[in-house]
Amino acid sequence: MSLPFESKHDIDSLRQIDETTLAIIWKDGFESRYKTRDLRLKCPCAQCVDEMTGKIILVSKLVPHDVRPATINPIGRYALRIHWSDGHDTGIYPFKLLRDLGEE
Repeated sequence: MSLPFESKHDIDSLRQIDETTLAIIWKDGFESRYKTRDLRLKCPCAQCVDEMTGKIILVSKLVPHDVRPATINPIGRYALRIHWSDGHDTGIYPFKLLRDLGEE
């Protein structure tokens, strides 16, 4: 059953392809694949991005090359919260951001 408020930003399923690749299948059938470290480096939280300027303040060389999601939890119907293997856990990834990153 399709709900009338579903959009291309709604997730159908999420899976780990391998140790470095995460995939999201969207409700419209589009599949996004993400390198896990690249996704970690795109964290939009205030510890990673200056809230006033939008400038990235995360020091990329401090993020391990083998970083991966430890857990992924939904935040309502609009985002995922990813707890990373490097201990970072404050990032909330809105579906729109994930879709945009997946279409790059």
